Amino acid sequence: MNDDRKKAALDAWYRLLREPEAGMDCEEHYDKLLKAADEMEGAGLINNAEWRELVRDARGAFSIAIDGVGSGAVSR
Repeated sequence: MNDDRKKAALDAWYRLLREPEAGMDCEEHYDKLLKAADEMEGAGLINNAEWRELVRDARGAFSIAIDGVGSGAVSR
């Protein structure tokens, strides 16, 4: 049963990674991903190595998002 909970939690986490909630800025998205990873580790659904992998994935998405902010052309 714990495996089912783990799979569901990871599926939800990766869905959030790919599809941020509407109106969520990149910092809110990053914070929500980290909080969800912390909650999964705290509940014993993932181990520390899995937690670190999620944090790396969240950091990568955040880096891509902030690199995209301000890189667009300004039209006049």
